Amino acid sequence: MILQALTQLYEDLAARGDIARRGWGKASISYALCLSEDGSLTDAVPMFVEEQVGKKTVLRPRKMELPAAVTRSSGVLPNFLWDNSSYILGVDAKGKPERSRKCFEACAQLHHQLLDDVDTAASRAVRAFFDAWQPESAQLHPALSDCWEDLMKGANLAFRVDGRFVQEDPAVQAAWDGHYGSSEGEKVQCLVTGRLDVPEAVHPFIKGVAGAQSSGAAIVSFNAPAFCSYGKEQSLNAPVGKYAAFAYTSALNYLLADRDSVQRIGDTSVVCWAEGAEPAYRRFAFASLFGAPPPKQITTDNLRAMVQRLANQEPCAELNLDPSRKFYILGLSPNAARLSVRFFHRSSFGDLMRNINAHHERMKIVGSSFEYIPLWAMLRETVNLKSKSKEPSPAMAGATARAIFSNQTYPAALLEATMLRIRAEREITPGRAAILKAYYLRNPDPRCPEEVLHVSLNESSTNIPYTLGRLFAVYEAVQEKANPGINATIKDKYFNSAASIPATIFPILDNLCPKHLRKLNPRLRVYYDKQIAQLKDVFGEAYPARLTLPEQGSFNLGYYHQKQARYNKKEDTEA
Repeated sequence: MILQALTQLYEDLAARGDIARRGWGKASISYALCLSEDGSLTDAVPMFVEEQVGKKTVLRPRKMELPAAVTRSSGVLPNFLWDNSSYILGVDAKGKPERSRKCFEACAQLHHQLLDDVDTAASRAVRAFFDAWQPESAQLHPALSDCWEDLMKGANLAFRVDGRFVQEDPAVQAAWDGHYGSSEGEKVQCLVTGRLDVPEAVHPFIKGVAGAQSSGAAIVSFNAPAFCSYGKEQSLNAPVGKYAAFAYTSALNYLLADRDSVQRIGDTSVVCWAEGAEPAYRRFAFASLFGAPPPKQITTDNLRAMVQRLANQEPCAELNLDPSRKFYILGLSPNAARLSVRFFHRSSFGDLMRNINAHHERMKIVGSSFEYIPLWAMLRETVNLKSKSKEPSPAMAGATARAIFSNQTYPAALLEATMLRIRAEREITPGRAAILKAYYLRNPDPRCPEEVLHVSLNESSTNIPYTLGRLFAVYEAVQEKANPGINATIKDKYFNSAASIPATIFPILDNLCPKHLRKLNPRLRVYYDKQIAQLKDVFGEAYPARLTLPEQGSFNLGYYHQKQARYNKKEDTEA
């Protein structure tokens, strides 16, 4: 399913002219080797371009369309018309001149094999270069003196003859297309396309997944006898034709190469696309779920209204979005030289928007600075921001994302991680309160009933744990009023115990509160006395011995809602 969807994406991108044709791909070229017609090297022209990275402008190698890169592991495999100095010049900084010589000879052999029958000035110059070049004297060549350091670091090189790149020669292109399209071997049925094709033994690498090897990683790979059967080795165990292997890797590399088209969830790189490959769907989905910047003509209010329209299966004319369009979300995480599929979601775009909208409605909470709490901010509430690693649990993050995409129940790990941070920091942030509310709305539990799962304070609730949380917030407010500027409140000493064993802690707080009340002026004393009396009427004088985890969720929400109500009243009074 994943490879089929990516192969279809490649065909959609190719139809739009957004991706290189089969056998060709983007390569980063640092220098152009200028050749005369007799194959002599006359100059090495830098090909760097300026790119904006944050507030800085940096020089990066130019992306050029060149013959597709080979997949290397440990063998000697040259690229056609471009490569690093080991293959093009026969030199490198690895201290293995014998291997560099082999790389150069293999590269020369490939270029002769493809260009011997091509009679153009460009092909003759390239053949003559490989025939005349002497790797042992490369460092002394005047054209390479200024760029030698970069060459030793692995900079890629391409050929240029008479001011024109060799890959632009139509005859050279035809030679490469004929070579790339020819496949030796027995044809079998491709698992992706269903057509007969020679299977690809080693699939091209995927580049751009955060945390994976910079040279690329495989999404389909067999590397041990335990994974092989019936005498089939490598990827021949699951025969994917050469066309499908090229198509799905090209499409995935295209998505990962655009930083604006990739989002992070923990260690997972997330890409998404719509059938037809229109980028508007991808941008809109990232804006609605991840908080990415919306399209320029769309404001936050417009975005919210559009999500609701699409959730109701109504088209969005402003961006030409069709709710019935098929939409895909793929999450990939690094695994040494391979990639793990963290999740894959397929649905219509309208169904996805409906699920995202339902999640945002559940996450609404008073006091939040976000209109919609994005996924990254939600997951950030589960980690210790003072620790060295600020990444959420990969398994929990992936399960949470899947739950949102498909409107399933949230994972228990999300609740556990949130409660752990509340206990460790004794702090209920708007994000953590929103997670508690959303979790129990989607994962109903009678011990944390719907009456406590409101956006703001529910003063009519008779839920005992919720009321205890409210009472604790009032006790804390009294202490703060009685001791302005106090460094530590009852929350720092008693909050966790009050939320778990209230029968042990609340009698202590009951004894402390009158001492604090005596320090207040009469009007404030009466105000807080009334609040405390109203709350105690809900459960009398008998406190529960213990509160379960869902009941602690009710307690935390009661505490948070009461504090937010106090802040709002203070703002209203000042206004």
